[in-house]
Amino acid sequence: MAHPAFTGRPTPAAMVALIAAQAFCALFFITDVLTDLGEAGGKPTTHLLIEAMAAATLVVAIFLETRLMLDLFARKARLETSLKEASRAVFDVIEAHFDDWALSPAERDVASFLVKGLSITEIAELRGNKEGTIKAHLNAIYRKSGTRNRAELMSAVIDTLIDADVSGDA
Repeated sequence: MAHPAFTGRPTPAAMVALIAAQAFCALFFITDVLTDLGEAGGKPTTHLLIEAMAAATLVVAIFLETRLMLDLFARKARLETSLKEASRAVFDVIEAHFDDWALSPAERDVASFLVKGLSITEIAELRGNKEGTIKAHLNAIYRKSGTRNRAELMSAVIDTLIDADVSGDA
């Protein structure tokens, strides 16, 4: 597996380490320029001017990178908040369907696993039931929801999400 710094997406820690290394280099160059300037009797040479410009450019780059990184952290936080809100909204829509369909607690549990994409075998293992029990719950869920299978059940839920999004935009 490639190191995060070489995948095109450096980690926040790698970015902080890079900025810290750049800050160390900038400090070194600035100190060197000031020392050389003192040794030259306060008269800047072409070499000192180039070194000073390189140090100044490095300092500007550090400030820009830091600002960009902080902006990215803030954007990431906003996106994570939006994702949590969207997840809650999806959960609320699914729960509203379960309420409308008057599912029993066991049926709600099975339907939740079904919506998450688990197989009958996986649902039975998680609930500690036999597959026949899960199939009986599924038949009740399909009957109460007016659907015939997992695909139709998911379609009913997704259609509500799409309709809510479309009506929210209008």
